[in-house]
Amino acid sequence: MSDDEQYSDLQEENSVMAEEESVVITDPKGLALPDDVLPETLFILPISSRPFFPAQVQPVMVDAEQWEDTLERIAEHPQAVVGLVYADKEGKKSPSVDEFRSIGCVARVHKAEKQNDKLTFLAQGVKRFEVIEWLSETAPYLARVRYINDVKSNDDESKAYSIAILDAIKQLIRLNPLFSEDLRQYLGRFSFNESGLLADFAASITSADAEELYDVLATIPVHARMHLALTLLRKELEIARLQNEISAEVNDKISKHQRDFFLKEQLKIIQKELGISKDDRTSDVETFKARLEGKTLPKSVNDKIQDELHKLSILEAGSPEYGVTRNYLDWSTSLPWGVHSKDNLDIKLAREVLESHHAGLGDIKDRIVEFLALGAHRGEMGGSILLLVGPPGVGKTSIGKSIAESLNRKFYRFSLGGMRDEAEIKGHRRTYIGALPGKFVQALKDVEVENPVIMLDEIDKVGSSFQGDPASSLLEALDPEQNSEFLDHYLDMRIDLSKALFICTANQLDTIPSPLLDRMDVIRLSGYIGDEKLAIAKQHLWPKLLKKNKLLKKQLNITDAALRHIIEHYAREAGVRGLDKLLQKILRKSVVELMTGEKSHINVGVKDVETLLGMPYFRPEKTLQGVGVVTGLAWTSMGGATLPIEANRVHELTRGLKLTGKLGDVMKESAEIAYSYVFSHAKSYQKAPEFFDKSLVHLHVPEGATPKDGPSAGITMATALLSLARNEPVRRGLAMTGELTLTGQVLAVGGIREKLIAAKRSKITEIILPEPNRRDFEELPESVKEGMTVHFAERFPDVEKIVFNRTNGHLH
Repeated sequence: MSDDEQYSDLQEENSVMAEEESVVITDPKGLALPDDVLPETLFILPISSRPFFPAQVQPVMVDAEQWEDTLERIAEHPQAVVGLVYADKEGKKSPSVDEFRSIGCVARVHKAEKQNDKLTFLAQGVKRFEVIEWLSETAPYLARVRYINDVKSNDDESKAYSIAILDAIKQLIRLNPLFSEDLRQYLGRFSFNESGLLADFAASITSADAEELYDVLATIPVHARMHLALTLLRKELEIARLQNEISAEVNDKISKHQRDFFLKEQLKIIQKELGISKDDRTSDVETFKARLEGKTLPKSVNDKIQDELHKLSILEAGSPEYGVTRNYLDWSTSLPWGVHSKDNLDIKLAREVLESHHAGLGDIKDRIVEFLALGAHRGEMGGSILLLVGPPGVGKTSIGKSIAESLNRKFYRFSLGGMRDEAEIKGHRRTYIGALPGKFVQALKDVEVENPVIMLDEIDKVGSSFQGDPASSLLEALDPEQNSEFLDHYLDMRIDLSKALFICTANQLDTIPSPLLDRMDVIRLSGYIGDEKLAIAKQHLWPKLLKKNKLLKKQLNITDAALRHIIEHYAREAGVRGLDKLLQKILRKSVVELMTGEKSHINVGVKDVETLLGMPYFRPEKTLQGVGVVTGLAWTSMGGATLPIEANRVHELTRGLKLTGKLGDVMKESAEIAYSYVFSHAKSYQKAPEFFDKSLVHLHVPEGATPKDGPSAGITMATALLSLARNEPVRRGLAMTGELTLTGQVLAVGGIREKLIAAKRSKITEIILPEPNRRDFEELPESVKEGMTVHFAERFPDVEKIVFNRTNGHLH
């Protein structure tokens, strides 16, 4: 079919539409006034939303107070026409004439009505005009105008544009039927032969912005105007298609959800009628009742749970109270009421488990086996709180796991470090949003038995705040006299914690509240000696690293000598965590060589350690010798260390004591006590009693950047002062530790094991210890005592005889 035939068919089809369906809006006196009788001067109304087109019939709303007089004057005129000009008022009621556009549309005014403060009239667009001159530049605006007539064109290009515009309008009507009413109005007044008016109509029905629409209104050539209108129509068509796609997608989702909902509801009703299933509420009640089967509930607990089950059965599933009650029953029925695991009371097996998991710590293992044996004899392990105290990395947490495994009990661990909220222990009140039970209830729910091993890590780091004091709340949970009736705030029911075995860990005892510490059985882990670290590295750390990283021993091996070198010169801390990190570093660097193909097998020896780890962290400790110089023994968080103390005479102008070496308060007091003791007993010990009367003595502890404190250097300082006064050096290879009183008593000190290990590392074989520490020495492993000559002193004269007179004293 040719373009002319298609155009004729469209004309005929639309003429029929106009005759059958359109509503023609006419003036009582006629359809429209002839062009030649339009007035040369027009009242101008500004319209700010979008320009008005000759092909439009549309209501216009204006402010009644401002334009009522103007519209009355227009209505009195025979033509009853007004000029509608686009002006961006930007919120102003009366724009200036400079803000009006030059091209406007003259319109007939029909059916003006006033509603409240607005005046509405029906505007029937007639033709374009151009403002020639403003006769009144303020409201009411009056202007002299020139009318612009469209040039009718029936050429092929106009027909093609008309066909394209009509085709786009048809598609738009199919996508959005609302546009059909605008088309009916247009067909009632014009035909499709008027190409210019068709372009105006096409532009007027789009949702383009005001500037784009004004470009169409101001374009006088018909072909150019039709091109612009067709472009706007195409954009509108794309928008309508996209809107339909979005609507269809949303409707599909909604329909699917509605369909699924209705089908599920129908299925529930059908299943309920057939007795196949119950509703959610009935299902919840039956689930909670099923959980209680096989459990032994105390009467008070059973009564409370039954009350809550009854409440749940009558509540509506959608009510907030239903959710609260359901959560409460979920927790309360999940607890292992009366459910216990069977303990393994085989002490030999317990010993084997501890030996297989840990090297060294023989005294600790003995203490744990004793505890387990007592529980086995009694028939139950509850009612005790073990507190494992020691520096980081000595295996406190892993010992707790080993105890649980040896007893065949469930294990639950949580850390108390930094805990500040009391509700973490005893739970929140049930009335709070997001309320939860405390940690002990959560532990019982997870392990599903009433007699687990519960480990409380970092109990020395519990804090306190305005939210409560968790340490005080722990008393009720841990105290064997109270925890059989532990009250959790959330459940508000008495819970029996007496069957659980509690194991706590701490790095120090100072920050643990004394009422809590009083209820614990303290086991101290002082750390490992070199041989124990070597065994741990060989049996546990190195094989574990190889297995974790999928390496074989034939690919990567490390010698015992290399391990010992690392332990002595790189990892002297009490635990083995630092040693583990160093071994990881060696493994990483070795794997690089294996992966790059440089080597297929690596054997790490002593010579390779410095290449892999760098220079040693610890230098060999050299014992200082001379008059006024004595080697002491000290305990640090890294283990034992030798501590040389030097005394020197500064001048004879005055007497006194000067202390240096970054000493703590306790150590300063020890120095003053030693000075006072030696000063007051000068006649008994020295050849020149007047030495201290006219001497300023300087007492120094080397490595002044390192803080030093503790009550264990009293006899060492007194010996250094005595050596200075007598001008007699202390014998070589001798070290000592012990506190001194003003009356010369030698008091016990701690850390004997670590101090002796430090002496052996420095090749010191003769030691002076306080007599009260004899028992501590006797309990040490033979590997520590081997090759050591130990003297025990009760009073300082014993020390003086051993040091200067070379007598055997109380020789071990």
